[in-house]
Amino acid sequence: MEAFIFIIHGIQKFLVPICFVGAWTLTIIFVWSLWAAARDSVATAKQMHQIPCSGCQYFTADYRLKCTVHPSFANTEDAINCMDYQPKTNPYLY
Repeated sequence: MEAFIFIIHGIQKFLVPICFVGAWTLTIIFVWSLWAAARDSVATAKQMHQIPCSGCQYFTADYRLKCTVHPSFANTEDAINCMDYQPKTNPYLY
């Protein structure tokens, strides 16, 4: 028991700097992870806004058949450079 008290008294002068460094390290890691998540979200949003399906003539806006030409990759990243893209001729259609 006396050895334990001796160890506690010996460590006590190092606890404040260790806790200080540990708290700042956790804070920096937390802020860094928030920044990385925001950066990745913006990059994903920019890429998703390049998908032209909603402005295509063949897009149906029906969840059962999104595209009459390429239903398998409509509204996905594969549709970004779709060779069959035709702009809508009637802006009042979905």
